[in-house]
Amino acid sequence: MPVSDVVAAPAVDQVAAPVHVAVIMDGNGRWAAARGLPRGEGHRRGVAALRQAVRSAGELGVKVLTIYSFSAENWSRPATEIDDLMALVKRFVRDDLQELHRAGVRVRVIGDRTGLDSEIFGLISEAEALTRANDKLTFVVAFNYGGRQEIARAARRLAEQAAAGELDPASIGTATLEQYLDTVGLPDPDLVIRTSGEQRLSNFLLWQAAYAEFVFLPIYWPDFDRAAFEQAIDEFHRRERRFGGLKARTGS
Repeated sequence: MPVSDVVAAPAVDQVAAPVHVAVIMDGNGRWAAARGLPRGEGHRRGVAALRQAVRSAGELGVKVLTIYSFSAENWSRPATEIDDLMALVKRFVRDDLQELHRAGVRVRVIGDRTGLDSEIFGLISEAEALTRANDKLTFVVAFNYGGRQEIARAARRLAEQAAAGELDPASIGTATLEQYLDTVGLPDPDLVIRTSGEQRLSNFLLWQAAYAEFVFLPIYWPDFDRAAFEQAIDEFHRRERRFGGLKARTGS
């Protein structure tokens, strides 16, 4: 089913979805190992699950979907696996970008772009430029991303401005720092989903997920489908979100 068949027309009878859902796509390698397949096949099946997740987000009324595609720490993996992952990233952009654009999806990439392969850098720039005016769904790809590294980059930029006399250090607060994060202009995630049964953030959106709800699913990422997405959202709606207060806030 093409992405455009569902992203443009969310179901009218749905329960209000969380505005921003962030996903840690974990378990491709273990999915493959459990089936006696090479890790690369797990990553390829993971891309298919990602396409379905984007479609499901549009159907369910999610406005921002952020996925953890490649962490700053993933460079320590074997070179053959990194090459396979990079090839999949390139293929995904080449094969899916026009479809995402027709569906009204805006693509935004967060993470450190310093030293990236020129072809990857060009594809990222192309995807963002082509889809910049779209407003059906914002699809955020965390690539070469780490939460600690993101905060350090923001702090460094603030320090540089303060040293240059362009910023009063006494004026720096949380709202100021947020203007220097990769996610500036985006709402914080309401729901963070992690597959594979692991229960940790792994350096993902450390600042932004301060008040997110977490749902950890026992399935590997290639098995993540519409039903799993709905299960996570159902669990989200059972939570009371108090944001440090005594009373739950209504809505997502």
